[in-house]
Amino acid sequence: MKTPNRMLAGALLATAALAALAQEPGGTLAKAKAAGTLVMGVREASPPLSYAVGGGYVGYHVELCEQMLAKLLPGVAVRPMVVTSQNRVPLLQNGTVDIECGSTTNNAARQQQVAFGSTTYITEARFAVRAASGIESAEQLKGKTVVTTVGTTLVQRLRKLEQDNKGMALNIVLAKDHAESFLLLESGRADAFAMDDNTLAGNISNARNPADFRIVGKPLGIEPIAIMIRKDDPAFKRAVDGYLASAMASGALEKLYARWFMAPIPPRNAVINIPLSDSLKAAFQSPNDRPAEAYEERLP
Repeated sequence: MKTPNRMLAGALLATAALAALAQEPGGTLAKAKAAGTLVMGVREASPPLSYAVGGGYVGYHVELCEQMLAKLLPGVAVRPMVVTSQNRVPLLQNGTVDIECGSTTNNAARQQQVAFGSTTYITEARFAVRAASGIESAEQLKGKTVVTTVGTTLVQRLRKLEQDNKGMALNIVLAKDHAESFLLLESGRADAFAMDDNTLAGNISNARNPADFRIVGKPLGIEPIAIMIRKDDPAFKRAVDGYLASAMASGALEKLYARWFMAPIPPRNAVINIPLSDSLKAAFQSPNDRPAEAYEERLP
């Protein structure tokens, strides 16, 4: 339910954060205002959240950040910079990028290094396989080659899958990015690609023949995805959370979600077709930055 009180609370949070600029000169907002520019970390192959199209970058999180930053920092130029699963945290920590608008899981380990805005997507990690393979479950991957992207939470989840299923020896291959991971599956050099369902669906939609692939298996994990910001920057976090609370309460974020998950998207006008889940609806109704560990008990 979208209530006027929640909308007002979100607007007040954002206003309070902006008022704090003069009190926190070392923060991201003050830095961007003084420089006249802000660097936004984006991903090249994480559709529909953040990906490259025709020399630019688009997606649910990219558009969300662009709208938010235009509101919080009017007149400040936003410059995209590509980050990877491996370098996104260090580049944020050292100030090379000011905000990361990609496809990053909010978990307890990362919360020791960075901060996250309120959850804006909740994903299930599963497997993409070739439709003709006949693979329907993780159990059928015993002894087969499974690719995932280096620096992601799926590396640990695949190791845990092996540990929990004695005798399930996987040939785990680590690719440099999601595009390379999918290429290994598409070219037959891997039997499955383990990753978040949205990333799998996005890469399948952009494949030469999307019907050649399927997403299968029980969830390996249920994880909150969020915009990542530097730790110990309370003014910026208040501003980000305030904007998101307002967008969630007004229904604007739900409309943006529908645009990227339920309607044709570039470059092939494919439809990802992942409806707004009950868990994400709940996150929109009660904005929070709870880590992935809070969702573990929901796994089957």
